[in-house]
Amino acid sequence: MFTSVDDVSARLAETGYLASPAVATTVFLAARLGKPLLVEGPAGVGKTELAKAVARVTDARLVRLQCYEGVDESRALYEWNHAKQLLRISAGRDESWDEARTDIFGEEFLLPRPLLTAIRGDDAKVLLIDETDKADVEVEGLLLEVLSDFQVTVPELGTVTATRRPFVVLTSNASRELSEALRRRCLFLHIGFPEEELERRIVRLKVPDLDETLAGSLVRVVGALRAMELRKVPSVAETVDWARTLLALGADTLDEALVRDTLGVVLKHQDDVLRAAAKLDLDTL
Repeated sequence: MFTSVDDVSARLAETGYLASPAVATTVFLAARLGKPLLVEGPAGVGKTELAKAVARVTDARLVRLQCYEGVDESRALYEWNHAKQLLRISAGRDESWDEARTDIFGEEFLLPRPLLTAIRGDDAKVLLIDETDKADVEVEGLLLEVLSDFQVTVPELGTVTATRRPFVVLTSNASRELSEALRRRCLFLHIGFPEEELERRIVRLKVPDLDETLAGSLVRVVGALRAMELRKVPSVAETVDWARTLLALGADTLDEALVRDTLGVVLKHQDDVLRAAAKLDLDTL
């Protein structure tokens, strides 16, 4: 997939994803070693976007399993098309049950879900298991077989083994601790909020028409907000949204009135807005 760490950085940058050296190195190793990549960090720092960027630069199909409380085997692995099975049984009333059972548990009646989809076929795929920490602990057991041997067992059909392994990215906001068995199968990468210079470059890349000086001021203000005790600190995506807001308003400078009027773009709780409005001092930035 990639020839070197520099190749990762350059190709991801072509898609608009500016990777730090640590990110580029870990992506290169995950691709070279064929290991799943577990990416942890706060919301909005680019964990999901990393998987999407890898899919774009490698011309791979993105297969996404969005985790949530209650996701189960039928949503993650596969399920049977029960309505179609009933129609088949009704159409063959003269057949014995053994004959009908053999027929209805075939490929025609199988509904593959993301994990099974990712290991079937010979085309290049990126499997994104998003917000893994939001799934129940039992779901991790479903992942272990896939991440260890890249295979899925369907009792009625046998074991399906990948002929071409997908590039796997698991993301986590660390809302709960993932099992050691799952972590052991992955390379680990933590993505935090970027350094000021990198975030300024991201803003300039995503909003190229924004004045460079204004972009620098914006990034410094966001850094000051993140240093406060807020319920939800601004993400990189919200920094970019704020930059687009300033551009839409035709702003030339970032003054207190403008900050106060647009804080709702980056802060999503009223108590955070009030705290920031009271404590933020633009003269010190």
